[in-house]
Amino acid sequence: MRKIINKVHEKVGLKSDRTINIAKHISWSFFFKIGSIIANFILVPLTINYLDSENYGVWLTLSSFISWFSFFDIGLGNGLRNKFAEAKALGDYKKAQSFVSSAYFTISSISVILLLIFLFLNFFIDWTSVFNTRVSLKQDLRILLPVIFTFFTLQLIVKLIITIYQADQHHSIDTKVQFLGQVLSLLAIWGLTKTDNSSLLIFGSIFSGIPVILLVILNFFAFNRRYKDFKPKFNLWKKSYLNEITGLGFKFFIIQIAAMVLFSTDNFIIIRLFGPEEVVPYNIAFKYFSIVTIVYGLLITPFWSSFTEAYANKDYEWIKRSVSNIQKIWFLIPISLIIMVFISNWFYNWWVGDKVIIPIQLSLSIAFYVALMTYNMIYVNFINGVGKIKLQIITSVISMIINIPLSILFGKYLGWGSTGVVLATCFSLGYSVILRPIQYHKLINNTATGIWNK
Repeated sequence: MRKIINKVHEKVGLKSDRTINIAKHISWSFFFKIGSIIANFILVPLTINYLDSENYGVWLTLSSFISWFSFFDIGLGNGLRNKFAEAKALGDYKKAQSFVSSAYFTISSISVILLLIFLFLNFFIDWTSVFNTRVSLKQDLRILLPVIFTFFTLQLIVKLIITIYQADQHHSIDTKVQFLGQVLSLLAIWGLTKTDNSSLLIFGSIFSGIPVILLVILNFFAFNRRYKDFKPKFNLWKKSYLNEITGLGFKFFIIQIAAMVLFSTDNFIIIRLFGPEEVVPYNIAFKYFSIVTIVYGLLITPFWSSFTEAYANKDYEWIKRSVSNIQKIWFLIPISLIIMVFISNWFYNWWVGDKVIIPIQLSLSIAFYVALMTYNMIYVNFINGVGKIKLQIITSVISMIINIPLSILFGKYLGWGSTGVVLATCFSLGYSVILRPIQYHKLINNTATGIWNK
């Protein structure tokens, strides 16, 4: 049987154990991600019916707003991912455990401080003004925000287990957890629709609590079984190990902030400029076209930690073959997007009915954004995996600075509405699709110098 499996692998070009492992986890990721997508698509109309368009718009913006605080992990997750992978690849398990311990206890301290500050500020902030919604939601938002933020700070800690699995090249773990979370959320929201009440407070509490509970359970099982040798211990927290993680992690931290502004502020800009109702068509169109990003991400994200391990072992030929294959796959993206734009009106009507109208220009702009984003992903995964990200930091900061003013200019003053906000993001992202391939070729051919090699 083993001989037969090996022959199949050779026929489809899977010759190394590293590639075979990636292929296995991509298969699992596809299976669970398809389930998550189906659950999410069912969840959208269910949620709109349970809340209403305005409350749903508030929830979408609110959850995006909370996600902005994820950068307070100061890049520890990405730093841990690379350093854990390197230490384990070199067989230094004690060092790997020290990296895990330093990351867990540091992020726990940060989370406690963040929560205390937020709970204090919550008494003085009028969230109805922040989210540009009706005054009747004031009390619900004052209670809901601390609940969501508490779950969020817990998630900052417990989601590190996903990083450990990914660093150990168990790439499909994230999609498995997401799938289970989506299914449980779908069942919970379906149960809520059977009641007479429509409560943003109850909806938000359930939706933000379920992922945290799942991750807590995963941490318990992982550190008592598969990763027992890497269980966090306070006496293994060391400043030197933390410095190693944060040295690289802080660079990722800057990129995270820039990415947050570039990719996560559109909801907030739209709700401030045009009101909560306009957030809904944008998000429906974005979810539709994000199918391409999700599927493509499933294919290439597993390569991050594999690139780290291969680069540490100087296996440059495997890296070149892998990137070449990813490049070939990308050419299917523009074709898929054209087809999706062509059938978009029919799909929206089938999905959410005539409750929400999505202009064709909004669909076109998001399709263009997805094309740029996925092309960038070919090279960013490799660059992140090897930690040569100084150029990415500079370009990300430039994109962050110009994105919001351009969104206001295109969206409000040129009268392009939500479409203008998306095009501003595309404009801010555009020049990086030229620089990323250049850096990759310099690094893989050992000709990178200066900023290209930092």
